[in-house]
Amino acid sequence: MKIQSIIAIAALLITLPTQARGTADSTNVQSVVDEVIWVVGDEAILKSDVETMRIQGQQEGMRWKGDPDCAIPEQIAVQKLYLHQAAIDSIEVTEAEISAGIEQQIEYMISVIGSREKLEEYQKKSMNQIRSELRESFRDRQMIQSMQRQLVKDITVTPADVRRYFEHLPQDSIPFVPTEVEVQIIAQTPRVDQEEINRVKDELRDYTDRVNRGETSFQTLARLYSEDPGTARRGGELGYTGRGTLDQSFANVAFNLTDPKKVSKIVESEFGFHIIQLIDKRGDKVNVRHILRKPVVSQEAIDKALARLDSIRSDIREGKFSFEAGASMISDDKDTRNNNGLMANATQNGRTSRFQLQDLPPEVARAVDTLKVGDISEPFQMINARGKTVCVIAKLKSRSEGHKATITEDFQVMKDVVLEKRRQEKLHEWVVNKIKATYVRVNDRYKDCQFEYQGWIK
Repeated sequence: MKIQSIIAIAALLITLPTQARGTADSTNVQSVVDEVIWVVGDEAILKSDVETMRIQGQQEGMRWKGDPDCAIPEQIAVQKLYLHQAAIDSIEVTEAEISAGIEQQIEYMISVIGSREKLEEYQKKSMNQIRSELRESFRDRQMIQSMQRQLVKDITVTPADVRRYFEHLPQDSIPFVPTEVEVQIIAQTPRVDQEEINRVKDELRDYTDRVNRGETSFQTLARLYSEDPGTARRGGELGYTGRGTLDQSFANVAFNLTDPKKVSKIVESEFGFHIIQLIDKRGDKVNVRHILRKPVVSQEAIDKALARLDSIRSDIREGKFSFEAGASMISDDKDTRNNNGLMANATQNGRTSRFQLQDLPPEVARAVDTLKVGDISEPFQMINARGKTVCVIAKLKSRSEGHKATITEDFQVMKDVVLEKRRQEKLHEWVVNKIKATYVRVNDRYKDCQFEYQGWIK
């Protein structure tokens, strides 16, 4: 069973967790006379758990492998095996990871149902109640992912393994490689007016004064005004974080805070301007809350940056210098400047310069989709990964049309296929062995099921 399948199944338990406990949110689940149908270790699986997953699976259009009456309780049981092992191995997930996952799920639910108000009406709960009830399920989901990554982290494949695998693979089973492109960019960051910077700093000073006077809390102001969507809903809290994962200027201030009652000086980072408040320190990690404010770039500044890029584009096309030289000497994009402007795609198997169009920022994808190899786009503006407005020209360095994979052209794709297969085999073997070593009791009506894993019936 694929890692993604386990994760997807875990997600199904997230959107309606209280229904599995027999609350009044679902008449279908409520009408079930609850009973224990499986026991895995010291964990019980209830009939209502299965019905909840079934209902949500229908809503999501999910297809179960085999008979759903057998597949659903089996998948819940597999989750419990992973969670049990995660507890033994002391696998931990941070509050920040859990909170971020909850917010993503809530945003998805809102996008489906239409608004926060409609979601609250449908669930018959406030947003705070919904978040609270999602917490345990999301923690389990993160634990399962972490446990699976731990189990397969040492698996590797050699070039010989890849060649042997594909030598015996039927022609109709060879993977199809979608169209991929390599893209170089030159970016210019429009200058922010000093008046706008002063305005933002004055706002942050006002927030600090209000906290110091006791008029309101830092958390309340973060929820109302912070422009960091990942933390604003949590009152600005980052969760326990190491120095290396933070912007250096931000980290220098955050790790030097000592008094939780005080608010830091204003800090400028690559994301904007912040004020920070200490929550706690634990070893080499710190937990702080912050308020981020981003100065607004004027249209005049954007137009100037676009005009400069248009001039750079003309100079490159006239042969005054190469795109690569321009990217190295002129571009403001620090992620690509030292690589001749070449964009990098971070995947679960490492970094590559190849992108499928849907994996590029949408503005970049639109700009290069109709270009020929070697062409340079018109200047355009976009929001970069740090939330800042930037202006860009893009060059299509290479384009590989969709095709069946070959060893010579697509070795990395084929290696990823073999690696994923080895990982799934490892996880399958682990589950089977875990079943053998775990107390399992299955209701008699499930004993004729054709399960994916052997050993449930003892």
